[in-house]
Order: sequence, then structure tokens, then C-alpha cells
Amino acid sequence: MLFGNLGAEPELRSTAAGAHVLSFRVATTEVYFDKNQQKQERTEWHQVAMFGARAEPLARLLHKGSRVLVEGRLHTSSYDKDGSKRYKTEVIATDLILGGAGVARDASELSLAAPLAAASGAAASGAAASRAGARSRAGLSLVEDDDVPF
Repeated sequence: MLFGNLGAEPELRSTAAGAHVLSFRVATTEVYFDKNQQKQERTEWHQVAMFGARAEPLARLLHKGSRVLVEGRLHTSSYDKDGSKRYKTEVIATDLILGGAGVARDASELSLAAPLAAASGAAASGAAASRAGARSRAGLSLVEDDDVPF
């Protein structure tokens, strides 16, 4: 599992077979104290790919700075570049939870029901309960700061 922020706008593309693939980078930051008791931060970048029906609605919801919790598996592939073999490791996301802060850039993005309901094949209908139901049917949930126990 990774909990971090998107470092750039996600990229949605389609395979030759028509399947959607959403690619994005997540930054995770570790805070620790060194031997001199000075606070230090170390940021790691992770390449993430999500396949399937949830890729398209997530492309509309995720933006640079969005806070996400990603669950998945590691996949390493190799390729040749300039005659040398290179390796690329990425996370193949199996689940994604939207974090509280940084999800929506403006008020027009606060209505999540329509894109998520379309992804799940359900009809969208009004207010907060409907949006929560649509997120649930699409396999997404929204974690608010009040939901975190610490």
C-alpha cells in the first residue's frame, strides 16, 4: 500500500483491444530523525498503472496534488534503450481510495455521482447520499481527515 500525492496530471490511454489504462506518479514522503535528532524528509516516487473500467472515471477525478491510497502489486519489465537493457518497476493498482484534501480543484468537480455512476452502470440521482452510493458501486471511497484516527 502507498499513501501519497499525485505528482502530475494522470494520463489515460487505451490499449489496442480498447481497454483503458490510467498511469500516474505518486510521491510518498517518509519523515524521520537523524542521529543528531534533526528532522529529515525523504520523498520516493512510484509509477502506478490502473487497468479496467475504473480508469476512465478516475482520470476525471484525479489531478496533480490529489491524495490517494493505492493498493496493488509490483511489476518489473525490461526494455532496451541505446543498446543497454533497462528495467522499469511499477505498481499495478488493484484498489484506490481517494484522500480527503486535494481531491477536487474547483466546485464543478465536487459532484462525483455522474462519472462514477456511469462507470458502474447505475443511474445518478442527486445529493450526498447518491454520491456516496455511486462511489461505493464504482469501488471507490472518499476518506476525509475526520476519518483518520490519529
